[in-house]
Amino acid sequence: MMSSSLKVSTEVFAHPIVWLPQDPHWNNYVKAFQLLPLTRFIVNTLIIVLFAVLGTVVSSALVAYSFARISWPGRNFWFGLLLATMMLPDVVTLVPRFLIFKNLKWIDTWLPLIVPYWGGIGAIYVFLMRQFFRGIPMELEDAAEIDGANRIRVLIQILLPLSKPVIATVAVFALLQHYNDFMNPLIYINSMDKWPLALGIRAYNDSYAKNWEVVFAASTVMLTPMVAIFIVAQRYFVQGIAMTGFGGR
Repeated sequence: MMSSSLKVSTEVFAHPIVWLPQDPHWNNYVKAFQLLPLTRFIVNTLIIVLFAVLGTVVSSALVAYSFARISWPGRNFWFGLLLATMMLPDVVTLVPRFLIFKNLKWIDTWLPLIVPYWGGIGAIYVFLMRQFFRGIPMELEDAAEIDGANRIRVLIQILLPLSKPVIATVAVFALLQHYNDFMNPLIYINSMDKWPLALGIRAYNDSYAKNWEVVFAASTVMLTPMVAIFIVAQRYFVQGIAMTGFGGR
């Protein structure tokens, strides 16, 4: 993809394959920004991802704290029900969710892509945080309560500082989810000036399919941040996979 983004049209599908372009055409990236508002797509994506990831982390921490450290009637039942939602495909709830957002007049806004994630709907993220919270000694929380700290203060000042690995893991996985999300923006957003990168790349593919080098250039722009994030945070990917096996803690 990166090689093809620097080729001319005749080299993209040449046979045998041209692995390295003879004369790299960096202006393909300039064309990608000129043909469609790629900068607008990038800004839209950053806004959506920032608030959606923040909502995912905050709500998952609150819900996980309740399931891990507070005893209340039916806790295990509701936690099992939450985990059961992981087996429910998103397409099953697609129509009801669309009708709800339509009645709320949220269609063609970013709200359907952000607000639900402030409600702790990510079962896998709640599960990861709950398992990590359960591994923290209760004595620390008891000592804080003896000193007069309420539950919110215990969560913010005791548990969260000790839970940086799981917070980073949840943030990285949520970032990937929201950054690569294509289906939800496709359904809820109509105006091009509100499109994220996922929809913008589709527009290049639809409108400029003959200029594949431009499509590859725009795709490279979208992929590059994810590659950089993976290189920096790959140990959190491994931790996230490892933590899913802590069910006996």
